[in-house]
Amino acid sequence: MRTPTMLHRLAAEFVGTFWLVFGGCGSAVFAAKYISDDGVSLGIGFVGVSLAFGLTVLTGVYAFGTISGGHFNPAVTLGAAIAKRVEWRVLPAYWITQVVGGLLAGLTIYVIASGKPGWNGTGNMAANGYGAHSPGGFSLWAVLVAEVILTFAFLLVILGSTDDRAPKGFAGLSIGLSLTLIHLISIPISNTSVNPARSTGVAFFNGDGAPLQLWVFWLAPLVGAALAGAAYPYLFGTAEELADRPVRDDALPGGTPDAVG
Repeated sequence: MRTPTMLHRLAAEFVGTFWLVFGGCGSAVFAAKYISDDGVSLGIGFVGVSLAFGLTVLTGVYAFGTISGGHFNPAVTLGAAIAKRVEWRVLPAYWITQVVGGLLAGLTIYVIASGKPGWNGTGNMAANGYGAHSPGGFSLWAVLVAEVILTFAFLLVILGSTDDRAPKGFAGLSIGLSLTLIHLISIPISNTSVNPARSTGVAFFNGDGAPLQLWVFWLAPLVGAALAGAAYPYLFGTAEELADRPVRDDALPGGTPDAVG
């Protein structure tokens, strides 16, 4: 099996991040609230949006995990690097690619939504926020705590699902369902980030305070991911010492070193 080139890996991260933001945030913008002509609510609500985010990661991991590891999230790349599941040298390129993919998805959502008469992007792009910009009015400290804990848990699931000792072929399923659960918990709290690229992708099109609050949705997920990446080998051990194990391009189920999402 040929090792994917860096161009191939970045292309996979770009498409996967675009798919995550477009599918997840797009479902919130287009389908979360929808009233038929006869007044019947046909919207998918919080549950539907949660499933949309989970399904984008599930499908993305299975489609692109064998190429790039299927991160689609700067926090995941950081946690994977700390846990020695991916090379540190790829982190800057992955981050830039993920953010650009998220921004293009946000732009696409904005362009499509603008085709509806009377629609305005301000406050309507599924942006993350705290205080007045939290769906449930949760404070800054509450959002910080939730985002750190949920990202920490997400990374533990990812690292555990892609461990050499884990059953092969099920990583995408457990990761996708984990992200669904995370959204079911925290959409009312912060509109759920756990992913700086997702937050950045729609913040500037949303306006309404979202760009000024974006720092929270970089800081908290990165802290949670870093803690998980550092803690995983100490909490659960490894089949072999990670520090002595070279990073290979065939170390994960399906032939990737770090199939995570």
